[in-house]
Amino acid sequence: MRVPVLDLAAQYASIRHEIEPVLLRVAASQQFVLGPEVEALEGEIAASIGVEHAIGCASGTDALVLALRACGVRPGDEVVTSPFTFFASAGAAAQLGARPVFVDIEPASFNLDPERLEAALGPRTRAIVPVDLFGQCADLERILEIAARHDLPVIEDAAQSLGAEHRGRRAGARTLTTFSFYPTKNLGGFGDGGMLATPDATQARILRQLRVHGESQRYTHERVGMNSRLDALQAAVLRVKLRHLDAWTAARQRHAAAYDAALAPLAAHVTRPVVAPHCTRHVFNQYSVRVDERDALRAHLGAAGIGTMIYYPIPLHLQPCFRDLGGREGDFPVAERAAATVLSLPMYPELAPEQIAAVAAAITTFYSAR
Repeated sequence: MRVPVLDLAAQYASIRHEIEPVLLRVAASQQFVLGPEVEALEGEIAASIGVEHAIGCASGTDALVLALRACGVRPGDEVVTSPFTFFASAGAAAQLGARPVFVDIEPASFNLDPERLEAALGPRTRAIVPVDLFGQCADLERILEIAARHDLPVIEDAAQSLGAEHRGRRAGARTLTTFSFYPTKNLGGFGDGGMLATPDATQARILRQLRVHGESQRYTHERVGMNSRLDALQAAVLRVKLRHLDAWTAARQRHAAAYDAALAPLAAHVTRPVVAPHCTRHVFNQYSVRVDERDALRAHLGAAGIGTMIYYPIPLHLQPCFRDLGGREGDFPVAERAAATVLSLPMYPELAPEQIAAVAAAITTFYSAR
């Protein structure tokens, strides 16, 4: 049985009858950039989070850049984040001439370790960017407490965690937060797209200006911004998908429970995902296990027709473009260990029980033969 790591075609088939009319609606309107569809999506996302303001933009990466700019990050500043995440979390800071400063992760959650955070803060620190990896919120409450003692803004990178909850509150409800609508996300568009959420009206006004070249009104520019506008076509697609997100999340949670049960007999070899006590809703954008024989297992699964992904094989402090930061192997051992052992198994709402069983059987076969 072939099991892809992600099957976007299956999702599209289930909602095609809803998607195609809205595409035609946007085509008939001839309003393709921002406009009513984007405004409607912003309101719906804000309501789903429980926050006053949501601001659409062109990508999750742009959302990070915009958030950092709104927080006043400039060349020479430092931005603290995780070394075990997608490149954009640190790359956005580097784009603004700031220096990424890394803090090691918690071994169970893969998220930034609050116990190590304060030691990384210094006089040049301008912002803290915790990442909600794989659909699980970082320990935001503890991070916000530390940030408050140092009068620092926190930007929650929730690219993989729309709908997740930290102590009963949705990702994005407590602080300036960025989201991605890249197609592989749990709410993915038909291309790039991003969103910011904030409870602060002044911050929201600045972000709305920054995404359109700093305009406060047509051809009046209060600040130097950028061109990062969400397309109406993307917004229309996302509005349809948003109506299904809670059901899709419930399916992901069922799949995670099925994986947990099927892989439990292999506990000596396979470390299953751990849901942290503060995470009251894990949305399982990925189902990521830890295995010492990661590359051999991945090859075995691939030969059996089962897709997998490695998120992320090189921690950020060891990326070639950050060589000038002076990072070395051993600097962040927990992140480095995760990069060498994490493997993400097939995970999407339309995954069938027999597919999960096939994945578990193939993993069992691998360890039985060793």
